[in-house]
Amino acid sequence: MSRKQKSLSRKGLETRPPEVGLTSWVGRLMLLNAGLLVLFETVFTAPIFRETLQFVPAQALDRPWTFVSYMFVHNGLLSLGSNLLLLLVFGPGVERRFGGRSFLLYYLYCGVGSAAFALGLSSFLAVPPMLGAGGAALGVGLAFAVAEPDAKRVLYPFERPFSARALIVFLAGLNVVMALWLDARVGHLGYLGGLAAGYVLYRLQSLAGHRKRKEPKSIVRRAVMAPMPVRQGGSTTEVRPTPARPEPLEEYPAEEVDRVLDKISALGIQSLTMDERRFLNEVSKRKKKDLH
Repeated sequence: MSRKQKSLSRKGLETRPPEVGLTSWVGRLMLLNAGLLVLFETVFTAPIFRETLQFVPAQALDRPWTFVSYMFVHNGLLSLGSNLLLLLVFGPGVERRFGGRSFLLYYLYCGVGSAAFALGLSSFLAVPPMLGAGGAALGVGLAFAVAEPDAKRVLYPFERPFSARALIVFLAGLNVVMALWLDARVGHLGYLGGLAAGYVLYRLQSLAGHRKRKEPKSIVRRAVMAPMPVRQGGSTTEVRPTPARPEPLEEYPAEEVDRVLDKISALGIQSLTMDERRFLNEVSKRKKKDLH
């Protein structure tokens, strides 16, 4: 993207429509989970295989690998299908925003956070063993809803589109209902830990960004020349240079402006967070003021 395209104009910002389609890590995760289900249904059919990989809160500290392994083992086609559907609906937008490596780390982080949440709950409630990517998929959904709360998505079997924010609230409530009244054998409450982990990370990033914006801006002052005597004809006069005014450093770092503009160019202006929209609005006002 050239400097000319990145520059702010009085009429607005140059953008292009957001990309659509499956992204690389979303596709790989879907294939991996589907392939493992096929293996567990056809080759590794003995119960010991699933029991070794599932997350059981009472045994978690003795089997630390299960904090990760449970995410890739599903109880059946319905469990796999529901989690992959969430990943398909929300995952590509989040991966484009985060980048492939950061998306994968975030996905694993939410899955581990879900298991840790279940471990904490087990001190107060009976939490059944956990299998499946429910916590990680819900965490990905939260990241999408935070970035694009009003984006419309259709979630099968519903034909009417819902906002991302409404979908996440609905899914969280559905997990609570299923845990308490419909299917207590599955760790639905534990899956809510994926939402909690994603929210904690978002709040920490927001606080860090807020602190950075509140840091005082340094001032650069030009050196002022001392009065110099100048002989003109038979007399001597003093010539005083015009005192320089303090000049603030660039208030908005060029790197941050470029990053936000690159994000708009790749994903559209609707992909910006509230903090990024506010930042871009301030930059735009400053540019307009400078042009007058």
